[in-house]
Amino acid sequence: MKHKNIEEYLEQAERHRQSIFRKMTAKEKLDLSFSLYKTAWKLKRAAIKTAHPDWTDEQVEQRVKEIFLLAQS
Repeated sequence: MKHKNIEEYLEQAERHRQSIFRKMTAKEKLDLSFSLYKTAWKLKRAAIKTAHPDWTDEQVEQRVKEIFLLAQS
């Protein structure tokens, strides 16, 4: 039995992902993109809050807005 290398697994996973996306409606793709955006926002908010525990919620939200507006990490 031949073992696959990581590149073969990644190629297989990419083909599978593409197959799934081809079957999705435009609305499903849009819903997914909004969900990913919300998740990214929550993760960034948590990271900033951890890095700046002394900041108020308003300061954290303002920084998240700035980051997403300017597309910075």
